[in-house]
Amino acid sequence: MSEVSVVYADDTLLVLDKPAGLLSVPGKGDDKQDCLSRRVQQRHAEARVVHRLDMATSGLLVMALGAGAQRTLNAAFAKRAVHKRYVAVVDGLLTSPDADWAVIDLPILLDWPNRPRRIIDVQGKPSCTRWRVLQHNPTAQTTRLELEPVTGRSHQLRVHLQALQHPILGDALYGTPASQTKADRLLLHASRLELTHPVSGQALVFTSEPPF
Repeated sequence: MSEVSVVYADDTLLVLDKPAGLLSVPGKGDDKQDCLSRRVQQRHAEARVVHRLDMATSGLLVMALGAGAQRTLNAAFAKRAVHKRYVAVVDGLLTSPDADWAVIDLPILLDWPNRPRRIIDVQGKPSCTRWRVLQHNPTAQTTRLELEPVTGRSHQLRVHLQALQHPILGDALYGTPASQTKADRLLLHASRLELTHPVSGQALVFTSEPPF
């Protein structure tokens, strides 16, 4: 499985560390068929998709082995029983109004004429992100954040940080010209994954250090 690091594997599930620039699932067109799920399925034919990361995002992703495990994990995601955290570097010096975690609670809607972009719109789906500051870099004028998506909308973290006027560095869809040039990739990494094992019921916690 070229460029795909296996963090954990048993008879029920796989936890993978996806590199930036690799699709989670196939896209439209012959040039978008290489992806994490197909690379995994070359070795594990029974591997099934449970959730996705954006192509530009790196980090932890779980796949189920078999239909039963997929159903159980899908239900866990639907019930918000799977907890994910991300690390991002954003443009500007962002200060939390709270001592610890702050919340972005803004509805997200597909910008249909400009898809796959999303926008903040009152007609959108309720979307909630928790965030806290990890470190400021006054020299670079950037802020390292830890992010926890409470909901799981497409592009949620990227849209919510844009809404704060602190886009994630290297974001070609939601960044400013200045923020895009500060990094050669999207500085967003799925760094922590917590879930309950579908068979044993054991609490599992996986971590991955950001490569930036």
